[in-house]
Amino acid sequence: MGTPHIQQLFDSDQLAQIRDATHDAEQQTSGEIVAYLVNRVDDYEEAMWKGSALGAMGAAAIGGFGHWLGGFWGIPAVLWMTLPAFAGGAAGYVATRLFAPLQRWLISDEDLDRRVRLRAEAAFLDEEIFNTRDRSGILIFIALFEHRALILGDTGIHQKVGESAWEQLVDKLVTGIRAGRTTEALVAAIRRCGDLLTEHGLARRSDDRNELANEPRLRER
Repeated sequence: MGTPHIQQLFDSDQLAQIRDATHDAEQQTSGEIVAYLVNRVDDYEEAMWKGSALGAMGAAAIGGFGHWLGGFWGIPAVLWMTLPAFAGGAAGYVATRLFAPLQRWLISDEDLDRRVRLRAEAAFLDEEIFNTRDRSGILIFIALFEHRALILGDTGIHQKVGESAWEQLVDKLVTGIRAGRTTEALVAAIRRCGDLLTEHGLARRSDDRNELANEPRLRER
């Protein structure tokens, strides 16, 4: 069915787990980790119209086939030709709006990836992940509807770690999202981020302070 509001997907205990994992990870590294979760990055209105078109074509084909089999009209010909298409179009639109898997099926993977990346980059700027002393901020971005995740590190992180180090971590995170274990997968990803930063020489210093809040950010879009 349609995606519920994001506040309904995480209870206070789950949010506390994410917050505590962020705090614990930052105790061993100079990195600043921000968990950012969105319900979906777009309404994908075009998916509904694609569903409507498919429903209209399918209903028209079924109506024509039914007439061919039965050899009857039953109603004026113009209605027989138009009503199935209208009904099928309406049914296809509603079904696509209500069922998330159908929406995702009607959107290309490339389009999903592009929109999620654009939203993640906007979140990176909105949350000022770049605004740390050592440019050591990390954004763990999750798009729930799209079943996508990204990890974006600031320049101080890239100099030490690089993009490829996050790929396996993102794969595990996406697997957890698709299995309905978002909180567990996110907590594990946060802890692993802390380990990776420490392994690459970004250990916590004596004068480090918490520059970005540990609370997970929850957004509908």
